[in-house]
Amino acid sequence: MKTSEIRELFPILNQEVNGHPLVYLDSAATSQKPVSVIEAVKHYYERDNSNVHRGVHTLGSRATDAYEGAREKVARFINAKSTEEIIFTRGTTTGLNMVATGYARTVCREGDEIVITPMEHHSNLIPWQQAAKATGAVLKYIPLQPDGSIRLEDVEQTVTDRTKIVSVTYVSNVLGVVNPVKEIAAIAHRHGAKMVVDGAQSTPHLKVDVQDLDCDFYALSGHKMCAPTGIGALYGKKALLESMEPIEFGGEMIDHVDLYESTWKDLPWKFEGGTPIIAGAVGLGAAIDFLESIGLENIDRHEKQLTSYAIERMQQIDDLTIYGPLNNRAGLVTFNLGDVHPHDVATVLDADGIAIRAGHHCCQPLMRWLQVSSTARASFYLYNTEEDIDRLVASLLKTKEYFGHAIG
Repeated sequence: MKTSEIRELFPILNQEVNGHPLVYLDSAATSQKPVSVIEAVKHYYERDNSNVHRGVHTLGSRATDAYEGAREKVARFINAKSTEEIIFTRGTTTGLNMVATGYARTVCREGDEIVITPMEHHSNLIPWQQAAKATGAVLKYIPLQPDGSIRLEDVEQTVTDRTKIVSVTYVSNVLGVVNPVKEIAAIAHRHGAKMVVDGAQSTPHLKVDVQDLDCDFYALSGHKMCAPTGIGALYGKKALLESMEPIEFGGEMIDHVDLYESTWKDLPWKFEGGTPIIAGAVGLGAAIDFLESIGLENIDRHEKQLTSYAIERMQQIDDLTIYGPLNNRAGLVTFNLGDVHPHDVATVLDADGIAIRAGHHCCQPLMRWLQVSSTARASFYLYNTEEDIDRLVASLLKTKEYFGHAIG
């Protein structure tokens, strides 16, 4: 399918912002939603809205079928062994917190190690800080190379027999680095550690196979992959999930309740207390159908072409600094324009109808490693075009001229 045809499937792109056709370059923060996803959620609320797993009436059965059908789609999409290994969550943040609280705090002891990297999103950093504080474990960091990538030699030197958890982002939301998580998982397993993958930025763009990666846990967010906000999933190997205790208790997740003791349902429902995000799951299932109809390989190829084109064009702008490796990176470009504050850059671009992200991107330690307070970021998805990048570059040149005193 041509990009022009794909764009027609996203109603929000057909509008003007500040008198200009919208150029949306903030998909790393959240993606836009195609008609098929919007209609799936609308259909659920208009036809099937009911609670799941409880009622024997027709609407309850239809809602349950749709909810569990979405779970089957997630399992297939990332190649889990079974639906028992797929826990619905609010998103990547919730999934990572579940592992850090429900698993790490039970296996880590004083002096044990939790290994992460300085490029992690706060969602894959703060939960491990808290787990380390609660257990007496030591938080260790794999060092970064000058371009922000990591070497397997450094992973080998950082992970030891005291390491219990290694948790790494598959794709950096700032640097665009695609980390070798499969090889890191192999190193972790040789030392008896478990591998956790933050899949927020990888799942929408790359073909993911959790069995091939051999990760122990993998967390993803729906809203970055054309699904609604507030829905995601945590994959975990069945034996590990069975060994974990729930961290949220209430309806839906119980088997039997007495006055002083209770027991839990089997996987995956023991981790899904309360009324779940049913419409979100329906939307996630529809988003998976949509992405599979386009093909993850096609999306990846398209984004790589856009990123190469963007870097080539942006490198021609004097005093513009691009962060992260220039090759073999995901579909985003993080940059600064001289001494112009990223928020000012984003404001000028917004006046031209161009939406980018500016700030620390929930990566304050990485900002300090880069020796900046914040950056601007343009991120691409299947609906973006080279014309979008041309508009970006033209507006950046306009910004450079406007703030000429701050450049150079």
